[in-house]
Amino acid sequence: MRVLLDSCIWGGAKKDLDAAGFDVVWVGDFLKDPGDESIMQLSCEQKRIIVTQDKDFGELAIFREVPHFGIIRLVNFRAGEHGSTVIRTLNLYKSEIIQKAIITVTNNRVRVRLP
Repeated sequence: MRVLLDSCIWGGAKKDLDAAGFDVVWVGDFLKDPGDESIMQLSCEQKRIIVTQDKDFGELAIFREVPHFGIIRLVNFRAGEHGSTVIRTLNLYKSEIIQKAIITVTNNRVRVRLP
């Protein structure tokens, strides 16, 4: 699975996902953050699931109907938990992610919004 980590996701999560066999790009490695709409366009072009803490991606996808390849939003996780939380989510919700779902993950709840 191909993943695009937003700059707000801890950089160490990239190492965790790489080690788990995922193909990962982290916006924090870019010279400049290209902005949310450009990140969504890149995710579609490269067929990558966006992982973020930013609710703006969901708003762009739902209200402005900006195309995406799937979005996972982490809410209230410590930086060191980002990698393991994303890996667990990717493994548990594969079929929904393939359908380009928007998934919001908190410590006690997962909300899945299918297109």
